[in-house]
Amino acid sequence: MNNSSNNDEKYKMTIGLNVLNHLGINLYSNTPAVLSEVVANAWDADATEVDITIRDDDIVITDNGQGMNVDDMNDKFLNVGYQKRNVEGDTSKDGRPLMGRKGIGKLSLFSISKTIKVESLKEEEKNGLLMSSEGIKKAIEEEKKKCYNPDDIPEDEIIITDKIGKVNIKDNGTRITISDLKRGLGRTPEALRKRLARRFSVLGSEYNFKVYLNEVEIGIDDRDYYHKIHYLWYFGNESEKFKGYCRNDKLDYDEEKSNKIKVKYQENDKDVEYEVTGWIGTAVHSGDLKDQYDNLNKITILVRGKLAQEDILEDFAEGGLFSKYLIGEIHADFLDITGMVESATSNRQEIKKDDPRYIALRDFVYGELKHIQNKWTNLRKSKGEEEAKEIQAIDDWYNTLHGEDKKHAKTLFGKIGQLKIENDRERRELYKQSVLAFENMKYKRKLEALESISIDNMIEFTALIADFDEIEATKYYQIIKERICVIEKLKSQIDENALEKTVQELLYNHLWLLDPSWDRTTETPYMEQRVETAFKIISDKLSEEERKGRVDIRYKNSSGKHIIIELKRANPSPIPSTPEILSQVDKYREALRKILKEIDKEREPIEVVCLIGRNLKDWTDETRIEESRQTLAPKGIRVLLYQKMIEEAYRAYNAFLEKNKESAKLAQLLERIELEEYE
Repeated sequence: MNNSSNNDEKYKMTIGLNVLNHLGINLYSNTPAVLSEVVANAWDADATEVDITIRDDDIVITDNGQGMNVDDMNDKFLNVGYQKRNVEGDTSKDGRPLMGRKGIGKLSLFSISKTIKVESLKEEEKNGLLMSSEGIKKAIEEEKKKCYNPDDIPEDEIIITDKIGKVNIKDNGTRITISDLKRGLGRTPEALRKRLARRFSVLGSEYNFKVYLNEVEIGIDDRDYYHKIHYLWYFGNESEKFKGYCRNDKLDYDEEKSNKIKVKYQENDKDVEYEVTGWIGTAVHSGDLKDQYDNLNKITILVRGKLAQEDILEDFAEGGLFSKYLIGEIHADFLDITGMVESATSNRQEIKKDDPRYIALRDFVYGELKHIQNKWTNLRKSKGEEEAKEIQAIDDWYNTLHGEDKKHAKTLFGKIGQLKIENDRERRELYKQSVLAFENMKYKRKLEALESISIDNMIEFTALIADFDEIEATKYYQIIKERICVIEKLKSQIDENALEKTVQELLYNHLWLLDPSWDRTTETPYMEQRVETAFKIISDKLSEEERKGRVDIRYKNSSGKHIIIELKRANPSPIPSTPEILSQVDKYREALRKILKEIDKEREPIEVVCLIGRNLKDWTDETRIEESRQTLAPKGIRVLLYQKMIEEAYRAYNAFLEKNKESAKLAQLLERIELEEYE
């Protein structure tokens, strides 16, 4: 066996530059994550101020930290995999818990750019270097070359003390300029401000660490979500500060929770207790948790003041409604204890799922979510009742209820309060329909009560019948109100001389406009089809003229009558005459007659209704109008003016509303709810 000297080892491991592609150059895919690594390095260097300046062609990050000399540049910055904590300890010179660990974060700068310039001042010594992704790639291609040499920047070209942004370097500090930026990575100052604020919990005077973006300090308010919190659960007394960040007029409930987590390590079967801080909250509306740049419906994990995992909620199959309202920050420094196996994955964006500490944290969060779900449901129920009773009409109705009815109404309003309805008008409409449905349920219970009424108690029987009548009247009252809205819409279209197609669709969906008895059909209606297509049963027996004809609307009503509706524009040009109408629509009637005869139903009546906007050309006086009608009647054809149809329908339905307005108490209640909506 040969023993080799220390200077001539038999075996050795070499790491190619290509590893950089995996460890750093392609580490991240978004600008905030990359800039976070630079800010974290400034924190570790005991900087009190950092400025990020976004310019057209580059991004400049300046800090007033310890700075770097040549040895620092080589041994720390350029040393990929530099084990900072093994060399420098767990904290910085000023006692800050170090964020960095693996020594690869700075390489992530190449994820968003092609050129990096580093300039530093330490104890009056200036140093600078220039790195490029192209230079690294060339070094990788040269198989014999085992290192990459950045370009040296001459000392007289290093002007680091020139002020760029807010930070002014006097004695020590570092400036990194990222240029040749890649496109499409979302670098607007507004977006970066929010997302950087959300990635760090150590910003501001409290931590003696101020970060500026284009000379404006990034603060707690830039996280832009505390003011949206409705209910809040915070962990441990020191997390009560998060309650102070919320808006007092929006925060309706808060609760302090235990922050103790026990972790069992299998290797020694010993429980270790750790602590977390932070909070979990819910918003008023789920839509509050969406902004232009981010989805806030998540619970982030922060370690040593920096984002460690975007969302722990993804680990749970929470499909409940309440989960759409959740947001939170969990601070768990025990996930990164110097001397223990690192829990972070290579990309530093999440925690290893099989780490015992993470498993314990996940179980802890899951338990808290179950508690929050139950509490949230009860709080929303109470809030739903309060919101419903803010409408005076509903409050008055609620006060008329007794016993189980009152209890059920409270539950109903609570469920409405939990629904994702953020439009006030839609919510009030739901209240109206819910009250009506509630009364219907009471109606069904009263039908069952009829079984227990004896012939000797006719007064109670009369009272029940009166209640039935009122609910029935209310239902019809609602239907009529909706029909009047349709009538007014049709009138508007006719006044504007709308196209036949527009009017046709409205009539097709509301055949009662022509006749209240035409509510239901016994055959599927046809709309705007060729006679040949609609009557394809015997199309080969139709004449050529009949085949060319078009049916606007055809159906069979509940009385067995076949109806064909022909539509004309409100103001046709030229205006047709009676013979022209007869010639046009008679071919539809004859085609349908052939079909009915073929299937032995020729005795079934046929009616053709022709709708026009103005008197026919030959309707010059009452006598001529009557003659026209007598000509058309034997053929089952009648001509109806749009305006007259609208007036008659409106008069009939409006008369019902006026007559029943005072008599239906429930209808009045629903109308009050509707009217209060606009106050």
